[in-house]
Amino acid sequence: MLKRSVAVLGILMLVVATSLASFGQAAPTTSNQVQQTTATALDQALTYIDSTATYVGQGVLYVLNLITNDRVSSDLQKPIGYLALITLILILFGLLDFARRVIWIGIIVGWVLLIVRVILDALNL
Repeated sequence: MLKRSVAVLGILMLVVATSLASFGQAAPTTSNQVQQTTATALDQALTYIDSTATYVGQGVLYVLNLITNDRVSSDLQKPIGYLALITLILILFGLLDFARRVIWIGIIVGWVLLIVRVILDALNL
């Protein structure tokens, strides 16, 4: 146990020392085009997320205003949209977890049936 702790601590110190040693060095030269592409891709991804949240917020706000007779302020469009988008992502991951369990059950049943079939074929039944 002590050897393992010493090894982990040594690796951690090596990583910290390497990062500190490279801190004072000049940044690696990258082309201006790569930096612009990265910035553009990041801007596009963030714009897509913002647009999606806006549209989802408009939809939820429309439904809320139908229920409350236009009493919900349109200033809540983006917060509602982001909250709804995060909720949808959470529900999706919850469904994926459920789907993973169902798939595993299917795989187990499939292997059992395949093994039974092999045994029946081997016994000529």
